[in-house]
Order: sequence, then C-alpha cells, then structure tokens
Amino acid sequence: MSYTIAIVGRPNVGKSTFFNRLLEQRKAIVDDISGVTRDRQYGITDWNGKIFNVIDTGGFVPDSEDIFEKEIRKQVKIAIDEADAIIFMVDVTTGITDLDDAMAHLLRRSKKPVYLTVNKVDNHERQLEAAEFYSLGFETIYTLSSINGTGTGELLDDVTEKISLEESEDTLRKDELPKFAIIGQPNVGKSSLLNALIGQERTIVSDIAGTTRDTIHTHYNLFNKEFILIDTAGIRKKSKEKDDLEFYSVIRAIKAMDEADICLLVIDAEKGITAQDVAIFSLASRKGKGIVLLVNKWDLVAKETNTARDYERRLKEKIAPFTDVPILFISAIEKTRIFKAIEIALEVYNNKQQKIPTSKLNEVMLKVVEAYRAPVVRGHIVKIKFVTQLPTLVPSFAFFTNFPNDIKTPYKNYLENQLRAKFNFRGVPIRIFFRKK
Repeated sequence: MSYTIAIVGRPNVGKSTFFNRLLEQRKAIVDDISGVTRDRQYGITDWNGKIFNVIDTGGFVPDSEDIFEKEIRKQVKIAIDEADAIIFMVDVTTGITDLDDAMAHLLRRSKKPVYLTVNKVDNHERQLEAAEFYSLGFETIYTLSSINGTGTGELLDDVTEKISLEESEDTLRKDELPKFAIIGQPNVGKSSLLNALIGQERTIVSDIAGTTRDTIHTHYNLFNKEFILIDTAGIRKKSKEKDDLEFYSVIRAIKAMDEADICLLVIDAEKGITAQDVAIFSLASRKGKGIVLLVNKWDLVAKETNTARDYERRLKEKIAPFTDVPILFISAIEKTRIFKAIEIALEVYNNKQQKIPTSKLNEVMLKVVEAYRAPVVRGHIVKIKFVTQLPTLVPSFAFFTNFPNDIKTPYKNYLENQLRAKFNFRGVPIRIFFRKK
C-alpha cells in the first residue's frame, strides 16, 4: 500500500504553492483568483528517503451554491477519504475565517492524523500571530512559508515518520506504471471517458468547456490491468485563448503528453476529425507517443452497412502518412468498447517497448532491401549492409549505407512500411536514420 497525504483548506491559502514546492515543479496552476484548482491533483515526492503521494485539492467553500464550488467540495471529501494523513493549511495574514472553522469541524471528525499548517509565516511577528490558530482545536501547529520554503522541514519530518519502507517502495512501483493520457479538444468527452473507465466521479464533468484545467492522474487497477490515466484540459486553437488560465491549461495538456507513454486521442464522432484534431495527432506523433484514436459519441451517429469502414477511411486520409494507428468507435456515456480501448492501449504500449534482436532485424530487413533496392545515386549503387535498433524511448532504427544523405523519402517510407509489416509497431511512430557504414 502506498502512503498518501492530502493538502486541504479554503481557497487562496497557498495549497498549490506548497504542492509545487514538494514536487519541485510547477504542476498545479497557481493564480490569485480563488477556485483555480478545481479537481484534485496527484504528485509523488520524497523526503529523507521516504516516498509518498501528495494530493492537492481545490479551495473548500462549505455552503456555496456555486456549481464549481459544490463540485470542489465533493472532490475535497474524496481526497480526505483517499489520504492516510491530511495537511490542513490556513493563512496567517487573514487569521481564522468561517471557512477555516468549517474545515476544522470536518477534519476533527476524521480519524486520520491532521497537521494544522499556518502558511505565509515569514517573520517573527507573524510567528506570534500564528498562535491564534490553536483555537481551532488541534494539538500541534506548524508554521511555514510555502513560497520560500522556511519551516517545511519540520512538518515533513513529522509527516513522513509514519511512512514504512514497504509503503515507500509501493509508491515508487506505481510511478513506473504505463501512463496513458486522454487528449483532445474541449467537450469531446475526455472526462466522461475517464469516469466511465474507473466507475467513480474522479473529475468534475459539466457541459461548460474548460472544466478540467489541470491534468489529473488516476491510478487504475482493475481486471488485472494496472496503469496511470491522465486526463487533460482540452487543447484548443491559439486564437481562442482569452485568459491566462486557458493558456496554462493548453501548456499543461501538452506537458501531459510528454509525461505519457500512450495518448488516447478522443474526437467527436458527429463533428468528425477537424484540423485541430490533426494538429494534436501530429504533435503526439512528433513527440514519439503511442497513439490510439477514439471516436466518441458513436451512439449518436446514424449508421448504415459501411458507416464505420468509410469513417475510418476518411480518418486515415486526414492523418496520413502515419496511418498504422488503431481506431476505435466508442461511447463513453453508454460504456461501449471503452474497455477494449484500454486493451488496445496496453498492446500499443507493449509494441512501443519492444526491442528487436539485431540478428533477427538483419535477417528480415536485408531481404527487404534485396527485394527492392534504393534508386541509384549519380551512377552508384546504394548498398545497405547492416541495420540496428537504437537504444531510444521511441523505436528508432539505423540503416548503415554508403550514401546516407542521398536516400530520399519514398525509400525511407518503404523501409518503414516493411518494418511495420514484419514487426508489430501498430500505434507507434518509428524513426529511421541512415548512417555512413
């Protein structure tokens, strides 16, 4: 069992700043507008050799009728249930508020260890002011400044004291699992797909485009399949990025692609594949990610005998030249073929991991070269004598030849198609290099 710590508190006390400090990266979006963190965010960090999960949550507002604040409330409660320990953060500059009281009331009923942490304490005067928080009814208070890091050591020493080595190792193991990112434009059903797969409301789903602002990691362990699912904010065209947060979300979604091994690209069956979808597809392909194309909302499309076949043909025309990609027609709402999507994603993951022995590669590919030789260069015959797979994350192959700079794209495409025909690289981009022998 891995160990998990949740950071909770009302809006704008500095939870995400502290979360980012623990992870030593900007993972949560930080802004002065309250309600920026909506869903709960996951990260992994270590302190003195103890490795643990951290959950950052949205600001807790107990009785608000605002649609998002209600949802955030639900997310905070789920995070408290999931966590083994809770860091309850308050702000020394505002003192105790009604929202802090409400949160304290909720946490006092929890059986889990709660670490009351007073943030923004960066001088002696504020250190004294922090004492008023004892009235919230917790035995110990910790004072720190999440912006400059003072005081975090003492808190983390106490928090990690309870973590066993087994829990630490389990957390690390989960960090090495395959990572699948669900990507696509806003409102194509990415969050609905995630919720359908894991059967609980992990992300806030609404019809308002832009609901998912951060990327969200979910550990999936059902039916003997284990991996991390990453839900991302919708990627939309540059012209529409009105506010900064929208811009950050797009960057975050692109960063989620970097983190992922496989991208599940969701497109809307009714709209068909748009220029923006093609742009997202080529970006994932350039980044060397495995890709599975999911045509969602298929239940809404009127069907005849060859509807799916014709649709698939049109899709492949748009995404050419990289067409060796699994295409699946799904409905997240009706849960049609969504588990098939996961099976295929795992297959693509295995395809991406495969290393072909050099002897096998030469035996197969030199015959292919014999069967159809590269065009003659300036009266010289092009000879390819040896092939090897390079030790890279994206399957890459070096062909050693006497004229590496003179081999043109058509022949390179021929070699790629033959590699795909002889070895299964479905869903995975391949890189081919020519080197001087």
